[in-house]
Amino acid sequence: MASVARAVYVVLELLIAVMCCLGNLLAIWAVRASGSLQKPTFCFMASLAVADFLVGAVAIPVAVLLDGQVRTSFDSCLFVSCVMVLLVQASILMLLVIAVDRHLCVQMPLRYKRSFTQRRCWAVVGACWLLAFAFSFTPMFGWYNRQTLAKMGNSTTSVCSYLDVIPLTYLVYFQFFGCTLLPLLVMCALYVHVFRSISKRLQRSQARAAESHAYYAKERKLAKSLLLVVVLFAIGLLPLSLMHCVAFFGGDVSQDVFYVGILLMHANSAVNPVMYAFKVPKIRSAYLRAWRKCALCWRQGVSQSPDSMDFRTRSNPSKT
Repeated sequence: MASVARAVYVVLELLIAVMCCLGNLLAIWAVRASGSLQKPTFCFMASLAVADFLVGAVAIPVAVLLDGQVRTSFDSCLFVSCVMVLLVQASILMLLVIAVDRHLCVQMPLRYKRSFTQRRCWAVVGACWLLAFAFSFTPMFGWYNRQTLAKMGNSTTSVCSYLDVIPLTYLVYFQFFGCTLLPLLVMCALYVHVFRSISKRLQRSQARAAESHAYYAKERKLAKSLLLVVVLFAIGLLPLSLMHCVAFFGGDVSQDVFYVGILLMHANSAVNPVMYAFKVPKIRSAYLRAWRKCALCWRQGVSQSPDSMDFRTRSNPSKT
């Protein structure tokens, strides 16, 4: 039964990995093709799509390979496990930056446009990745599972497992409470304040300027879309974090349940490009342009193929 569960888990992980890679590559291309990289929010969304792409290209294959199936050194297993934490941490920080960005855009629109240049946006992106690196690689500097290292004895390699090298104290106290739950609460508070501010400004702008009213209506629509991304991220990430808490405080969590939590967390990275397509007009229009180009290329390829030319020749022999 355990082998069947693992086989199902591996197949689903590989499907999610393909969807992550293709969907987020399309999202990155769409942001760039729409000329929106100069705008802070879309710059941050592109960075989030890069993190989601790396989940499919790196984190999922590594999670499948290192699920107690491969023998590595302790340091190698610890390093790869930290890389998987890094990609989740980068996504959390990018979502937090997007929430702060929306808050500043609504609270001080004129100053926001002057201050947030493209260079500063990319500097913020770089700072987020550096912070994610520092938070995620803390176990490499001593906060690792010393019991596993002691059990290895004189052996230089052992079966690599994520929870064997990274202690639950780090995953629960630092990653969950400090680096996941706290940022999510801050994001929720920021979006609540954003929606309240927009509602007040919309009531004022109705009596003043139609242009101002249209601006805040557009900001509210975008804020709703981004809040939905945050909600889906929380739905995908919190179950696995709560399982770590249960295991840490003495509860029993089966391996199959852990598989479900891992699948939910990874599936979130595949869902984001779909959310962009439905909720962000600029990205949706870029998707449609890409689809039309692919359809046009496919039609031209079919029309110029030898089989189709032979068929046209046979159906119209007068031209031969």
